[in-house]
Amino acid sequence: MVNFSFCTARVEDNPLLGEYNTTFNVPPFDRIENRHFIPAFERAMNEHNAEIDAIARSSEPPAFMNTIAALDYSGYLLTEISLVFSNLNSSHTNEELQQIAREMTPRLSAHSTNIMLNADLFARVKAVQEQKESFDLNPEQQKLLERTYKSFVRGGAALEGEKRERLREINEQLSVLTLEFGDNIRDETNKFELVIDNRDDLAGLPDDLVNTAAEVASERGHEGKWVFTHHNPSVMPFLTYADNRELREKMKTTYINRCNNDNEYDNKENIRRIVNLRIERANLLGYDTHADFVLEENMAGTPGRVNSFLEELWDAALPISKQEAEDLQLLIDREGGGFQLEPWDWRYYAERLRKEKFDLDEEEIRPYFSMDNVIEGTFMVINKLWGLEFLELDDIPKYHPDVQVFQVLDNDGSHMGILYMDNYNRPSKRGGAWMSSFRQQSVRDGEFIHPVITINCNFSRPSADAPSLLTFDEYTTFFHEFGHALHGLMSDVTYLRLSGTSVPRDFVELPSQVMENWARHPDVMTLFATHYRTGETIPGELTDKITRAGHFNQGFATVEYLATAFLDMDYHTISEKKDIHPVEFEKESMDRIGLIDEIVPRWRSTYLSHIFSGGYSAGYYSYIWSGVLDADAFEAFLETSLFDRETAESFRKNILEKGGTRDPMELYVNFRGREPEIGPLLRQRGLD
Repeated sequence: MVNFSFCTARVEDNPLLGEYNTTFNVPPFDRIENRHFIPAFERAMNEHNAEIDAIARSSEPPAFMNTIAALDYSGYLLTEISLVFSNLNSSHTNEELQQIAREMTPRLSAHSTNIMLNADLFARVKAVQEQKESFDLNPEQQKLLERTYKSFVRGGAALEGEKRERLREINEQLSVLTLEFGDNIRDETNKFELVIDNRDDLAGLPDDLVNTAAEVASERGHEGKWVFTHHNPSVMPFLTYADNRELREKMKTTYINRCNNDNEYDNKENIRRIVNLRIERANLLGYDTHADFVLEENMAGTPGRVNSFLEELWDAALPISKQEAEDLQLLIDREGGGFQLEPWDWRYYAERLRKEKFDLDEEEIRPYFSMDNVIEGTFMVINKLWGLEFLELDDIPKYHPDVQVFQVLDNDGSHMGILYMDNYNRPSKRGGAWMSSFRQQSVRDGEFIHPVITINCNFSRPSADAPSLLTFDEYTTFFHEFGHALHGLMSDVTYLRLSGTSVPRDFVELPSQVMENWARHPDVMTLFATHYRTGETIPGELTDKITRAGHFNQGFATVEYLATAFLDMDYHTISEKKDIHPVEFEKESMDRIGLIDEIVPRWRSTYLSHIFSGGYSAGYYSYIWSGVLDADAFEAFLETSLFDRETAESFRKNILEKGGTRDPMELYVNFRGREPEIGPLLRQRGLD
């Protein structure tokens, strides 16, 4: 084993490099300043280089512990600093942090590439791989060796000469382009405002949305007016309830043309460059396409298998979406609308039709799902399944006043980890909802390192008159992100590289999506959902309506999602560099699959952050791939009972605790006793 004692030296005047000296060793956000990051990154990269050099130049024969395990232990300081910085830049950014990101991203990319292309280091890794049978490795060590060796090969370690240098250039360019892509989305989203000065134009909108819009207007210098934005808690209810069709059209068309306006935030050129660089990199590494490169590491395995899967679901969902469009058109005609259904009409008339068919109004639901209620309900479900307890901590450093921090206790009362929750939208936060970590679980020098996990959402902030009230979709989103959090919190592995959510992309959504099933179950809702004003428990009549309406509009929801999954695969199954025009390319892609005019892909190209600035390139399909797993897994509970502790314990032991230490299908079969079946998903969505 290589001695890393020199790596613990820290600089006392930089809180990122000194001992944290905080409760549970969480980051000292009250002491961290922007100026600390670049010196911390530089110090940490230097230390990591020294660690890598010690491994690569070791005089000991290559073995698992002195090479593969040593690599996993290396760079720990750099990892912690990177996690703090990336989470702050996503959750509470500013111009200075963004400039640091622009400076450090290519440098960090180069640092990582240098490690992958270190010939002496790869020689030792390869030697261990070739002698693996002689090391008597346990299954987790076997998986770590496999992933480490493959990461070097996939990282270009086998390349020579000009190809190696070109790979360095590609990686650095991609790191900058993907960062810029995401920055453009955030900045253009923050910039947009729909200003309304005529109260009549607010017809149909819920009171709390109107009140929030008035507050936003005041904050933005539009006193006495109302401002609606492109943030989801504003744009989606506006499209659902606004009676003014002209304003709905303006809101929808500007929303779906984000970063496609030939201005400083335009992403079309970024897309062209990202796609072509990914093609070139895949070809350099011996793959036909970027999708072949990505999917080699996923459960799906090949682009052909992904496309066959998507086509099977498309064939089931598209006819239903067409029938839904006809039903909405009939409603428009019946009311004497005199126009054809357009994308900016769908949510509005779908909500009208849902109310007519099921006597169910989203505004009837929201008062029962205040943010505090939903948090309490989530804790309750998790306690019933696994016995975990959550204790709010008030003396923990936070990076923003909105943040809540909880200590998570296991069912025996022992410390499991720390959970940060950051639930409300603000201009300094990127859009969407996600889970991440400030520290991942691992075991170092025999010490169990407890995780520090964070979940972020973009729900409406409480107003002067009411708490934050969630839509049903937002409520299930919170359960979704909490499932990811459990995957990180319950991790029980040795090696950092295999910890928590470090699993294939099309498996990582299983723990998150399975939690949505409890959120939708009427027995769960009646446990905690109470009206924020009256305290009345959500009535059974209302939960019955929610259940009966569960399949409503699922053709639209599935087709909207699948269209984006197809678009992702079309970009990433191109085999040669070409002059891509994203708007035209997207239209050709949608025409090929027969997307109807009334539906727009959930994410259009120029703001498709999942694949162009996130980690889901050639992997957006994974949500519905994991949907097969989660629907099948939840049926295991329905076959016993909703909170069956034995089934829950099996899910914990075989999936949540195991991280990436086994092949995903092996983990799933260990839990379920067989491979997953697609039937439960089709039944869940009403597509059977």
